[in-house]
Amino acid sequence: MGGPVRHVDVLLIERFSPRGTILCMLNDTITPLDSAWQDRALCAQTGADFFFPDPGSSVREAKRICGMCEMRSACLDYALANDERFGVWGGLSEKERLRLRGTEEG
Repeated sequence: MGGPVRHVDVLLIERFSPRGTILCMLNDTITPLDSAWQDRALCAQTGADFFFPDPGSSVREAKRICGMCEMRSACLDYALANDERFGVWGGLSEKERLRLRGTEEG
């Protein structure tokens, strides 16, 4: 596999999550080190349109689906580790992931 595995700081994610959901999510979620999580993710069952909307479109529905997904933290870890620049990953938009990293552009 590629470089070192990077895990997400729980306190930073909590800012973008509905109150009280992140600790429950972490306790109930197994974060696989491989891509098997993708087959178990809810987005694999709903289609990409929600998660990669047209510019200026709402990401509300994607975030709602992510909020119910047990693979959310694995998804966010993947997106941050692989510098995913587009779409909703782990319940966060592109801008939210940039802020999480502290590298917001513009």
